[in-house]
Formats: sequence, structure tokens, C-alpha cells
Amino acid sequence: MRLVPPPARSAVSPTRIWLALGTVYVVWGSTYLAIRVAVDTLPPFSSAAARFLTAGALLAAVTAARGDWRDGPIGLPQWRAAAIVGAALLLGGNGAVVWAERRIPSGVAALLVAMLPLWVALLERLLFRRRLARRAGAGLALGFAGVALLLGRPEAGGVDPLGALACLGASASWASGSLYARTAPLPRRPLVATSMEMLAGGTLLGIAGAIAGELTGLRPDAFSTASLLALAYLVVFGSLVAFSCFVWLLHHAPLPLVATYAYVNPVVAVLLGWAILGESLTPRLLVAGAVVVAGVALIASAVPPAPADDDAALLD
Repeated sequence: MRLVPPPARSAVSPTRIWLALGTVYVVWGSTYLAIRVAVDTLPPFSSAAARFLTAGALLAAVTAARGDWRDGPIGLPQWRAAAIVGAALLLGGNGAVVWAERRIPSGVAALLVAMLPLWVALLERLLFRRRLARRAGAGLALGFAGVALLLGRPEAGGVDPLGALACLGASASWASGSLYARTAPLPRRPLVATSMEMLAGGTLLGIAGAIAGELTGLRPDAFSTASLLALAYLVVFGSLVAFSCFVWLLHHAPLPLVATYAYVNPVVAVLLGWAILGESLTPRLLVAGAVVVAGVALIASAVPPAPADDDAALLD
């Protein structure tokens, strides 16, 4: 995901802004629940591939009909950059989360993925030698302390270490892809770039599924209706509706307000996992979750706005 500011905003109704922001809060927060339901009977990498190939094809068709693909060069350099971003965000990011949700609760996965701003701050410090503000340093310490509290033996109240590490790796992969996307030679139109990333990432997820043996002995008759509906929800709402709302918000709402999704989404995910899937809300999870969210909030409040850029967008 890359977050840079949009062109100058036009005045819009606060009601429209909050409706769009509420959609991002609820839909992106609910994707962890939908993923957990989908992988209950669907193969993880192959179902993720189906999600992004379908969403990418739909988005490509819409943007092609609008003529967006004619705005700027789209050749081998753009496809190569889109493939790198897609590999980091979708294969290394979403793919690891989908796999991990067969081992850990959806709410825990959301809390671990919420570490994204912390990984971005850490990578910027290590790779670009950018100095961390005090609040950012405190946010890093809080975030990793919350993760340490989450980890441990399941029988002792912790979560499966392998699933947790997969989600942490997913968040780190997403952060690295986000940093690369800031300077990558992607197409000028953000929705065109997104469709290319989805198509490339979806293809890589399909290859990962084949390597993992997911296509061997595949039985579509074993797929539950709930899993198929969850996959459809991820395609339509998770990858298209919420993303469109987010891009619109970047053009019409203050960036600090839009960025609040980073610490609202995991709260929504934890509550939905508890209310719908019956996932446990242990004292350890609640305290660790509060610590992680506090760390993310500190990081978000410590990051100064980036300079304006007419080609800005957020890519999910």
C-alpha cells in the first residue's frame, strides 16, 4: 500500500466523507472475517488468486472503457513495476495472511497486520536513515511489545507462533512493497496501476497455489456456500467498493482523518470475529490489541504529511 497525498481537494459534504470513511472502516475491517470463512473450505492461495484476478480484470475493464489506459506509457517497465508491487503486497502480503488464518483467529491476524505503519517507519529508518520522532520511537516500542504479548503457547493464552509470524511477515512485505511503489515507474492513473498489480499478484498467487499442491484432488463440490459468498464479498466489497471509497477520500478528506483506518480496522475485525465466529476475547488479547493499536496511532500521528503530488494515490 502506498500513501501519498492527492490533488487539491474540493469542498464536499461532511456526511459523504463520513459515509465513505465508515465504508472503509467496516468493509476493510470485515475482510479478515471474510477470509476466515472463505478458507474454511477453499484453498488459501488459489482462492486469493481468484479474488484478485477477478477484481483486477473488472477494474481493468472499467478503466479501459474510460480511456485511462491511454493516459501515459504502459509498457514493460510499468508491468515489471506492477509485478514487483503485486508480489510484495498480494503474494507476500495477502497470501501470507490468507494462509495464516487457518491457524490463528481473524481478529489476531488483523492486529498483526496493523503493524504496517510500524514496519514502514522501521524500514525508512534502516534503509533511508530517516530520523524517527520521539512519538514514532515510542510507537515502535509499543507495537512490538504488543506483539510479544500476543505470542506464546496457545494453551497459555498465546496464539500459534507460525501463524503469527506469517502475519508479521505479511505486514513487513506489504511495507516493503509500499516503499518501492513510491518511486516505481507505475502508470499515471492509480486505478490502472492497481488493476495491473492485482492481475500480476493474482497470477503469482495462482502459481503459489499450484506449487503448494492446492490443485491436486481439488473438489469444487466440497466448497461451502458460505465460503463462496465470502470470496464474492472480498472481490466486490473488499477489493473494489472500499478501495474506490478510499481513493475518493484521498481527494476530498484530510489525510490524517483518512489514515485513521489503520487503527480502526483491527478493532472492527476483532469485534466481528468475536460476534460472528465466536473468537475468544481473552484479557491477554485485549491488552495486547490495545497496546498494538496505541503504537500504530503514535506512529500515524508522528508522520508528517508528504509533499503534494498530482499523481498521488493509495494502492491496496
